[in-house]
Amino acid sequence: MADEIYKKICRPHLKNPTFIINHPLDISPLAKKHSKNASTVRRFQLVIAGLEVVNGFSELNDPLDQRARFEEQEKMRSIGEDEAHRVDEEFVEALEYGMPPAAGAAIGIDRVSMLFTNTHNVKEVILFPTMKPKDH
Repeated sequence: MADEIYKKICRPHLKNPTFIINHPLDISPLAKKHSKNASTVRRFQLVIAGLEVVNGFSELNDPLDQRARFEEQEKMRSIGEDEAHRVDEEFVEALEYGMPPAAGAAIGIDRVSMLFTNTHNVKEVILFPTMKPKDH
């Protein structure tokens, strides 16, 4: 619920470049927990003019923790949370073989384009015209 409040009420008012950090564990099932606070994860988002431009996190590489989080997400999904992750047995198995520490950041070029062109609808900057609605 806190994430929905943030998305609807807070994020639209973030005009200056702002880093959002220390996301709650329950909305970030693939990110490592913080060592000092196990209810938050090592994740960040860069928000500019109300748009999420970058999303990054340290990837969880503990197979036992990952399985437990997937199972918790599956419970959330069963009570109607559409964005909850499914259990991914192949991913957990790959983690059991070993995964080195990893991190990454995803920059949404569509969001950057929206920012530079002062566009408020992502469909106006998508490069694939077949995804745009047809005018009849």
